Amino acid sequence: KGKKGQELKLDGTGWAEELRAVIDEHRNEPDKIELYVLAAYHDGELVGMGRLVGDGAVICYIQDLIVVPNIQTHGIGSMIIERLIAYAESIGIPGTTMMLDLMCAKGREKFYQKHGFLSRPTDDLGPGMIQYLEIPE
Repeated sequence: KGKKGQELKLDGTGWAEELRAVIDEHRNEPDKIELYVLAAYHDGELVGMGRLVGDGAVICYIQDLIVVPNIQTHGIGSMIIERLIAYAESIGIPGTTMMLDLMCAKGREKFYQKHGFLSRPTDDLGPGMIQYLEIPE
């Protein structure tokens, strides 16, 4: 079990500052936008986290899935994504189809394909799109 407030060592992931801010924000306002946030611990140390956002009915989005580099390839990421998928399934409306989306880091496509995700574009789906909005201070 991890210690309350334990810092996730994100250095080397490229997402250190952004995810620390998300974790801190969630700690202060847990119901702000997330549907589900989980943390992974190994030998008492926080080694990964996953976050699901969305409307809980039509679309959910795996916003964050991160595991510290020195423990990747030990199944932690698979455990996190499987729990995120199971949670999304558990909140869906019976008899409907929910779209579960994510944007993966370059080179990680096979990991997500192993868990049932499709790479876009396909014959039926166009490419994923992104826009960065600079929010003034």
